[in-house]
Amino acid sequence: MSSPDDSFPVPAPPDLPSFTIGEPGDSPAEPAVKRAADPAERHIGTGLVRHAVVFEDDRIDPDAAKTVRRLERAGYQAYLVGGCVRDLLLGGKPKDFDVATSARPEDCRSLFRNCRIIGRRFRLAHILFGAGKVIEVATFRRNPGGELSVGAPAPTGASEGPYDDGDGFDDLLIRSDNVFGEAHEDALRRDFTMNALFYDLDRRQVLDWCGGMQDLKRRAIHTIGDPTVRFREDPIRLLRAIKFAARLDLGIAPDVYDAMVATRDDLAKAARPRLFEELLRLLRGGAAHRSMWLLWETGAMSVVLPELAAFLDDEEATKGGADRFFLLMDAIDAMTRARGKPLDDIALWSVLLKEPLDEASAGERDRIRAASDFLDPIIERIAVPRRIADGVRRIAAILPRLSAGRVGRFGRTDLMSPALDVLEAELLASGRATDVIVKLRALELPGDQRSPRSSSSRSSSRGSRTGGEHVRPRQT
Repeated sequence: MSSPDDSFPVPAPPDLPSFTIGEPGDSPAEPAVKRAADPAERHIGTGLVRHAVVFEDDRIDPDAAKTVRRLERAGYQAYLVGGCVRDLLLGGKPKDFDVATSARPEDCRSLFRNCRIIGRRFRLAHILFGAGKVIEVATFRRNPGGELSVGAPAPTGASEGPYDDGDGFDDLLIRSDNVFGEAHEDALRRDFTMNALFYDLDRRQVLDWCGGMQDLKRRAIHTIGDPTVRFREDPIRLLRAIKFAARLDLGIAPDVYDAMVATRDDLAKAARPRLFEELLRLLRGGAAHRSMWLLWETGAMSVVLPELAAFLDDEEATKGGADRFFLLMDAIDAMTRARGKPLDDIALWSVLLKEPLDEASAGERDRIRAASDFLDPIIERIAVPRRIADGVRRIAAILPRLSAGRVGRFGRTDLMSPALDVLEAELLASGRATDVIVKLRALELPGDQRSPRSSSSRSSSRGSRTGGEHVRPRQT
């Protein structure tokens, strides 16, 4: 095979967005990455406490382990971090495995052919494996405003970035650029102590700069630094604290709980899509009952879902409405555990709002219109996607007919399955038999036989009809 012509112009790779490496005045001649010859000498003088912990090999994702070890062989520091370490220590099964390293994103790209660099504000390396698996690799970062010590308030505007809680959700409220740093700086900038633990795979040690191991043993949620400051920096952390407490069966430290109550009004300042997504996560994890109870008890529900909070508060008028609501949450949790996966998002929102929706629609001839009037303020407040809002409206209208075993053309739509989930949750919550669900599921058409115009597209041309078969689109 002939060699390529050396004179042929080869285009240079595209430039990636620039990234701050250090403070002004740093020497440009300083090495980009510090590589310790002896791993035992890493992090001396940083307040690190090492804990010997051995995890069974089959509990650790082999592709994540492969990623860490290749980085280490190349001379970089690399650790499993965040939620996967927390979940392993608590005996759970991590949803995903993230890696933190001293290597820069471009270093990762040179080491891994299956690497893709993403992000402009936060450059991350995604290592791609089969079946759509992604191992996220993030370079150590630090607070741009300076050092944060444990127990001290975090600098205003700081945030831990898109990988802080092991949940993979991008932080949309970050107000200042991050800079690369060291491992201990990366740990100190995270939200909760239990999310700031690193795992040294080869030496089988948990690296703890923030007291996270002690807090996990006490099964208590603590913030890194002043909890009031941390929640005011990013109010979504309040919802994450509720999620962790409910899903992992952890207690909330008294000062953290008090700060949650004191800063709950700041949730109104959070990005609306983040509010919607985090509320949905409270329902998905198999701990919807405790999640909603904590949301209500802290007063946060009155900020993000005041319609539901008002319904639960008015026990006399609703005649046991709170009890019925939490029985529905129990049904969601039971169905999630039985299936090993969350219910459809439309079903979750329909069950969440079912009791106040039923109250708002009682005696109304046009149930869809009544549901729309109830939902419109919620849609505006937390940016409920139109697909979900329309689905909730239609399910609220059709549910009485499904309870009677009447399906009609609704059975040909994609909403049939989530509607049956809502009906099943209602039957379970009220202690009734679910035989009708079995019969109706037998009538459910396969996905490839359902109408492709299952909600707003069909309804926009046919108008609104009482009974839930058509819905007039509304601005969402």
